[in-house]
Amino acid sequence: MSAKVKRQQRIKEILNYKFISSHDDLLKALHKENYEVTQATLSRDFAELGVIRVFTDGGVRYVINANESGKQIERLIGFEIVSVEHNESLIIIRTLAGRAQGVAHYIDRLNKKEILGTVAGDDTVIVIPNTIQNISTVVDMIKMMMAGIPSLRKNKI
Repeated sequence: MSAKVKRQQRIKEILNYKFISSHDDLLKALHKENYEVTQATLSRDFAELGVIRVFTDGGVRYVINANESGKQIERLIGFEIVSVEHNESLIIIRTLAGRAQGVAHYIDRLNKKEILGTVAGDDTVIVIPNTIQNISTVVDMIKMMMAGIPSLRKNKI
């Protein structure tokens, strides 16, 4: 895992469990854990993670915007898919090593009527369409993920 991914994961954890009301508070928390990060880097991380400021009874707080977080995950899933193939009844997705279960979980959570479910190994996902007539629709959806086309959750395929 890259340093950036580790840092952004830690930022998400901190924002979920601590009341952070300023960039400075978060920078101090990260520095305590030996993350070398500048204000500019933190601002970029906030933009990529979809961090927003909300007003609470306790004051201003930074949180992960659920909608933006979903978009980030969509982009990551696309990078983890290596290829997609199909026959007359099933769709096979090849992923980076160790990423099949994450990709399968994401696809299952889309709750698309065209997909009955998935089965994942280490680097392979079997996607089971609801009918053979929807194979091309599901394959197109997966190719959209690979291309980084956002908002599959909202748009009907």
